[in-house]
Order: sequence, then C-alpha cells, then structure tokens
Amino acid sequence: MTAATTDLLVSRLDGMLPRHGIVLGSGLGSLVEAVSDPVRIPYADLPSFPVSAVTGHAGELVIGRLGAVPVIMLSGRVHYYERGDANAMKAPIEVLKGLGVTSLILTNSAGSLREDLPPGSVMRISDHINFSGTNPLIGLDGDERFVGMTNAYDAGLAARMEAAAQKLGIPLSSGVYMWFSGPSFETPAEIRMARILGADAVGMSTVPEVLIARYHGLKVAAASVITNFGAGMTGGELSHEETKDMAPIGGRRLAAILAEMIAGGDDDDA
Repeated sequence: MTAATTDLLVSRLDGMLPRHGIVLGSGLGSLVEAVSDPVRIPYADLPSFPVSAVTGHAGELVIGRLGAVPVIMLSGRVHYYERGDANAMKAPIEVLKGLGVTSLILTNSAGSLREDLPPGSVMRISDHINFSGTNPLIGLDGDERFVGMTNAYDAGLAARMEAAAQKLGIPLSSGVYMWFSGPSFETPAEIRMARILGADAVGMSTVPEVLIARYHGLKVAAASVITNFGAGMTGGELSHEETKDMAPIGGRRLAAILAEMIAGGDDDDA
C-alpha cells in the first residue's frame, strides 16, 4: 500500500523533489503557516497512513516550500500508546523515503528534568534512551535490522539547527530524550530514575521514528518543545491539557528555528 500512496503523492508534487521531511508534534502549527503554496492532504485520504485520535495533532500531510526549499510535513503522528504498535509510523516514513526524502526532522512535546530547561524552552535531542522495552525493528529479517545508533542524530543537521537558533537569537539547549511508552505520565520515582540515568527530557514519541528512519538510511535531527517539568519536580499533577496549552509557546520558537534551518540552508546537503 505504501507504493500506491507514493504514486499518489508524486502526482500531487507537480515536479517538486522534497529532500526534507518534518514530523510535527503538538504546538508546531505555526511552521505549517510558514509554508508557501501548501498542498494539504488528510491522512485519511492516504491509503497507508494511520490516523491519530490524539487531540492536538492535525493528521494531514502538507507539501510546499520553506523559502525556496521543497519540504513535506507530517502534521501529527500516531503514537505507540494508541495501539501498542511501535511500528505505527513505519508506512509514512517509508513513503517519505520513496519520494526521495533524505533527511527527517522530528519534533515533540516533552517534560523537562532540568531546572534550567523550563516550560517554553526548546531542546535539540542529542541522543536518546529507549526505556519502553520495545523496538519497531523487531520481527524484521536480514542483517539490515541491526542498525547502528552511535550517530543516530546527524551532526551536520544538528550544526544547522544550532546555527539557525543562534542567528535568530533563540536559546536552544541540547540533551538526552528518554522514551516512555505512555499514555500515563511518569511517576516521581520514574523521573528520579530518568535523571540518574542521564535523561534531560521525557516523552512518549519520536524514538520509534528515529529507529525506522535510520533503518531506511535517512539522516535524522530532532527537537523537543518543553511543556512541563517532570512529575514530582513542582508538586503539581501533570495533564494533557497542560501539554496542549504550553506547546504553542515553545512551538513558535522551534518553528522559527526550523524554518531558518531549512530555508536558509543549502538544500543540496540534506
């Protein structure tokens, strides 16, 4: 079915050859607004695309340009916790690969484990810890499934993200993201453990997409919009409403960074 979806999208691209794919988490709608002449296609209209039921995720493919650079955006994602399927984003990433995309930029909302990384901050993901106990590559055949993850996050894309943030004067931290399965939030004890293990932020997405993308040979960059402190750090209870309320604040900052990173960069080095 992914081949049929790829063929359908080729007919809608009108000769554009996007090399950058972007997965937008909660609060990144302002980046879609920066796309010129956008073509919007609901996931429900694409044969192989899963549709998320999580509020705050638009569930549409957006094709257009940031500056002069063609891009293809996945506005919203399906999470592991929705169906217990770590492979939930397999088909969309395979479609991007089939369209000629060579780099994938992933975004998410996350909880901070650092006092100096408050809600509204943006963190470039420098590495991750897969604490979920699962992996989207389980069940695949062949030696290709043994994907090296030493350089999971591409140094060149990271440098471009840092340079874009510096040019715009937007603070950009970097740190380690720990993936929990969700959908329940972490306990204070789990947050204490995560901090001991070296995590700087926690969340419920992105890591499976990194693994799938690296399996397909795509370069990867990722960033988190910080929406809250981890459980037990402030004494308050966590909620999805808080995530949705805070995500647009850091989301606008991250959207500006990504727009500059892509539109202001050399698309040939994607």
